[in-house]
Amino acid sequence: MEYIYAALLLHKAGKPVNENDVKAVLTAAGIDVNESRIKALVAALDGVNIEEAISKAAVAPVAAVAASPVAAAATPVAEEAPAEEESKEENEESGMAGLGALFG
Repeated sequence: MEYIYAALLLHKAGKPVNENDVKAVLTAAGIDVNESRIKALVAALDGVNIEEAISKAAVAPVAAVAASPVAAAATPVAEEAPAEEESKEENEESGMAGLGALFG
């Protein structure tokens, strides 16, 4: 997770997300660096518009949560709570899958 945080920090600072810079951030944070993980991260982010990916990841759960009250209103009151729990679990899973696709 710290490798992804390093890449996001570099992106936010307007710096290039490359192997040397990611390594420098991790080293400055006192983290033991694994060169192969850095290479894999940089390769996975090659050609990815990070800003666009962040905005899509932030919007997706909000849209899914906004749709669940409509579905809950169509169901009887007794079934309302389980539907919301399932919806929340699905939202969490889909959000995590989206982040996993973003960072390899």
